[in-house]
Amino acid sequence: MSLTERRKAATQLEIARAAAALFAERGSDGTTAESIAERAGVSLRTFYRYFRTKQDSVAPLLNFGARRWQDLLAETPRDVPLPEALERAAERAMTVRDADDVGSLAWTRGLLRAATDDPALRAVWATVNQDSEQELLPLLAQRTGAEPTDLRVRLTAAAATTAIRVAVETWAAMDPDAAEQTVADLAVRCMRDLTAGLA
Repeated sequence: MSLTERRKAATQLEIARAAAALFAERGSDGTTAESIAERAGVSLRTFYRYFRTKQDSVAPLLNFGARRWQDLLAETPRDVPLPEALERAAERAMTVRDADDVGSLAWTRGLLRAATDDPALRAVWATVNQDSEQELLPLLAQRTGAEPTDLRVRLTAAAATTAIRVAVETWAAMDPDAAEQTVADLAVRCMRDLTAGLA
């Protein structure tokens, strides 16, 4: 990746963080492209150079989270059975390690709560999950020795992506002070239930 591409990616991620924080603080109605640009320290023109709408601006942050658990799956030794590898990756990706993780989860909770009343934000979330499912196909194909178009590989990608999505959505809807399960606990539970039939 060239220096220009790295700078562009860094700017996009900075705008995405600002947008996520504002959606979490103010909800969708209280968040504007102007307020996101101001929080990110960029001009409104720069904002629109990267994103069409305020909702689109959170996609890089959500995609970053999706890539994290897939990277952890790729790092899991090949001799670990696939269901266990999926569980391990999900648990590691959702486990809070530091203050940055706490912040990311707070933004995610706020975003998903704001999406309840914002169809455009829900559409971004749905697209991120669809993209994640597609990106998982070659990784699963490599682990199983099957083609990415194989029905079992496609079903596994769909189940694994759905497990993560449902876990995060369930956790986001919980009262933070009364939640009995962490997002990592829910991710493992969903992954185990949805991939139980895998060989």
